[in-house]
Amino acid sequence: MEFRRFWPFAARNKTEEHPAFQRNHSWFASIDQGQPLESYNFVVFDTELTGLGRKDEIVSIGAVHVRDLKILAGETFHSFVRPHMITNATDSTLLHRITPEQLEHAPALKEVLPEFIEFCGPSLLVGHYISLDMGHINKATRKIFGTTIKNPCLDTMRLAQIYTETCWKQYQDQPNLQVSFNLADLSNDYGLPAFTQHDALQDSLQTAYLFIYLVKKFMSQGVVTLKDLFNAGQRWRKII
Repeated sequence: MEFRRFWPFAARNKTEEHPAFQRNHSWFASIDQGQPLESYNFVVFDTELTGLGRKDEIVSIGAVHVRDLKILAGETFHSFVRPHMITNATDSTLLHRITPEQLEHAPALKEVLPEFIEFCGPSLLVGHYISLDMGHINKATRKIFGTTIKNPCLDTMRLAQIYTETCWKQYQDQPNLQVSFNLADLSNDYGLPAFTQHDALQDSLQTAYLFIYLVKKFMSQGVVTLKDLFNAGQRWRKII
């Protein structure tokens, strides 16, 4: 399981910090991991990119709030993002169906990121293979604003791996090396509602359902606080 802070690198010629980042950093100067899981606010998010490489750019961000382990359908965020080179977006059009024409008049990442950070507020961030999304977001925030966001993060892929491993132990099953931790496959395996794939907001909703399902499974096994969940992830890592 991923539970990490993405610390900023020192920025050269540092100027006054953007107010959105000032608030973000003040919210996470410290965090109490001892509270019940249902008492935390979460923002589940996803990004779509111009391609699958490290140099590709964000073209869409989607997110949804989860409070009291319930999806707040009325509190969502979605924005297309205009990349530096519109033509770069053609490489992945067939995957996420976002066309260069849709991106031509979209806001730049410099405008979208502060809005996204304000939407997240003092919430923990959740994503499926979240290190990929956070890597691209913090790469952009470092380049544009000279800093990164501090929200602690949870990875539903890691949570699913932990839950699968505990089930193998509980029922003394042989590990299934062919198990898929793809978001759509996991949702299908657990009987969760299906959403359109490779759409940032739809994938956020899909991930939110998966997150709530897994957290409730852990709670039934005695994982009560955020610290319990983090420790469960640490024990799982030692096993593998």
